[in-house]
Amino acid sequence: MNNFKYIYGLTIFALMISFVPFLNSHDLQKAVASDSRTPANVARDSSRHPMETLSFFRIKSDMTIVELSPGGGWYTEILANFLHEPGKLIAAHFDPNSERAYYKRSRANFEKKMSSNSMYDNVEMVAINSNLAEPNSVDAVLTFRNLHNWLGSDMDLIFSNSYKALKTGGLFGVVEHRAKPGTSMEAMKKSGYVSEEHAIEIAKKHGFELVDKSEINANPKDSTDHSGGVWTLPPNLRLKDEDREKYLEIGESDRMTLLFIKS
Repeated sequence: MNNFKYIYGLTIFALMISFVPFLNSHDLQKAVASDSRTPANVARDSSRHPMETLSFFRIKSDMTIVELSPGGGWYTEILANFLHEPGKLIAAHFDPNSERAYYKRSRANFEKKMSSNSMYDNVEMVAINSNLAEPNSVDAVLTFRNLHNWLGSDMDLIFSNSYKALKTGGLFGVVEHRAKPGTSMEAMKKSGYVSEEHAIEIAKKHGFELVDKSEINANPKDSTDHSGGVWTLPPNLRLKDEDREKYLEIGESDRMTLLFIKS
């Protein structure tokens, strides 16, 4: 009997240990601190505040989430670790059939990243210009520093498709380089900064209701007036060694953080 109890106890302990990584992955703080993240990405946490930002967006581990234009996967590394069954991450990247070489190359690099770790097995890939997901099937849609690339008809299409994909009560989280109020469309396209007024206007145009704003990603040091646009600042440092220390001291851009809902 004592041997049976000993073996039974060892079995239960082994099962508990085997579930530790699974349990950890449902903790947002541990997903942010995960060793699976790229060190260069971790180095930007102090500027991008992923823990605070995703908490503000009310993200839960069992949600189905669309990440719009994930780029190299900065936020994907965190979301893929955090979301597990029944949750799912849908990465809406460039169209693999695009005629633009940069789009194809970027998509291919992202696909390579997705095949590099079993953590990404629950990531579905779609094209950013697609319907994104089945209508009324998604809990949240997130976008980080992308609006300036979509100004015009692309932004209308993506916001519209995001609204259609979301369930009623679904969340739409936006982080974007913030232009000064009244900035013209031409200036926004040139600088890479977008005004809050414009972002909110387009979101409301497609049915979204603004429910909250946050200054989590604000940077009062950023004047938003740089010769090379927002790309003058880290991490791009477009001007290279010219005034490098100045721009490193400013840090990453001043950003709006907006939360909308599909009511």
